[in-house]
Amino acid sequence: MVTVGVLALQGGFAEHLGLLKRAADHLSIGHEQQLAVRLTEVRTPEQLATCDALILPGGESTTLSLVAAQSGLLEPLREFVKVAKKPVWGTCAGLILLCEEASATKRGGQELIGGLDVKVHRNHFGRQLQSFVQDVDLPFLGQGETEKQAPFPAVFIRAPVVDRMLHQAGAPGRAIEILARYPSNGEGDDIVALRQGNVFGTSFHPELTDDVRIHVWWLNQVIKARRED
Repeated sequence: MVTVGVLALQGGFAEHLGLLKRAADHLSIGHEQQLAVRLTEVRTPEQLATCDALILPGGESTTLSLVAAQSGLLEPLREFVKVAKKPVWGTCAGLILLCEEASATKRGGQELIGGLDVKVHRNHFGRQLQSFVQDVDLPFLGQGETEKQAPFPAVFIRAPVVDRMLHQAGAPGRAIEILARYPSNGEGDDIVALRQGNVFGTSFHPELTDDVRIHVWWLNQVIKARRED
């Protein structure tokens, strides 16, 4: 059995759980899933300790950080991500928490979990009123398939983007993979999906769509990692 948790302190955890359930059903029907999948909400260090993988949902990153600290979860989360190196996915606010550095934080900064050797810019696309949905090409979803994948309907709500790469660790598996970009008004394109080792992050909110493809892909990665343990 593989246990997948969703941090349930604030934000879109219920939506993630719903899509994870659909993803597990999809993999089971496709005979790709040979391990039973258990889904659980995570609010305490004890619940986190039962998990083989974790999603940090979208929401408000400062609030998530504060509640995690008050719940005694920050250090266990850092251990989970950076020492145990279990599969973790952060969406929007969750991505911010998984970066080593963040700009445009509130006064006094905010506690981060880390794991991605990048600096992220909070609220890059503006405030809530500037939220939008845009089709984004995600080639990684179609790896191993001959037919091109349809674009993904990415929901951007006060979304962050990666400002710059920090020094990358030389350990195997720590290279940063840029998985998706979004056209920028400035120089180059904005990084909106990336992976480094066990850590995956998206600027947008797949949990706020009816498209289960990213959840299927990530859950498949989790199952593969669990088999290799």
